[in-house]
Amino acid sequence: MTTTIALFGAGGKMGVRLSKNLLGSPYAVRHVEPGAAGRQRLQDELGIACVDADAAVDGADVIILAVPDTLIGRLAAELSPKLKAGTMVMTLDAAAPFAGHLPKRDDLVYFVAHPCHPTIFSAEVHTPGAVDYFGGATAPQSITSALMQGPDSAFDLGEAIAKTIYQPILRSYRLTVDQMALLEPGLSETVCATLLDVMREAMDEVVARGVPPECARDFLLGHMTILSAVIFKQVPGAFSDACNKAITFGKPRLMRDDWKQVFDRAEIAESIRRIT
Repeated sequence: MTTTIALFGAGGKMGVRLSKNLLGSPYAVRHVEPGAAGRQRLQDELGIACVDADAAVDGADVIILAVPDTLIGRLAAELSPKLKAGTMVMTLDAAAPFAGHLPKRDDLVYFVAHPCHPTIFSAEVHTPGAVDYFGGATAPQSITSALMQGPDSAFDLGEAIAKTIYQPILRSYRLTVDQMALLEPGLSETVCATLLDVMREAMDEVVARGVPPECARDFLLGHMTILSAVIFKQVPGAFSDACNKAITFGKPRLMRDDWKQVFDRAEIAESIRRIT
């Protein structure tokens, strides 16, 4: 029996990626997109015609909400009364589920699936003519999934769909929603994106102090490659004594002693509250 998916936000930035990967899949997909530009994009790029929301959810087995975090709660509340018992509602981020924005219906399945994106060491990221920094196109990426509520048997279906929409897949990890929230916004945004933004500011600062811009960029990105390879044990190696001393004295200059508190549940919850 064919699984029917209703994809909401199908013409958006993420929705189009999913729509493309669902083409030729074993699933019957109904595409929903309120924006005229998004509907036209689906038609022009993929030859896909959209349907209205009521037609999409009628008898659907899985609802994918490929919409911004701030819209998840309202859209899920609107759709919930129209869904049959056992329907899977899938979100692409843990923020709204973690914040409690999904309706209280114990007879629905709630599933979260989020990509890891291709690693910086993936050769396929730089495939000529098919550069894929984001994933879901040519570069393999790992994925994370969480069954928030529903029978354990439902996980296999959710994971199978996640592997389709985020293909090609490197590895697949089963987590809890709380663990996914530690990864994002915690690890990936609060820590990684913030520190990368600081690194960009540092590059701009040395340029302001006289280093040619292209030189500063090449120097920083080149060192990011080899330093990352050693720190994350992609290659065997060790830093020089000078580098180790710079880290020892640089870390307290740049980081607060209590910085790991960003992973406390209360901190994660507040971060997600701001997001959603």
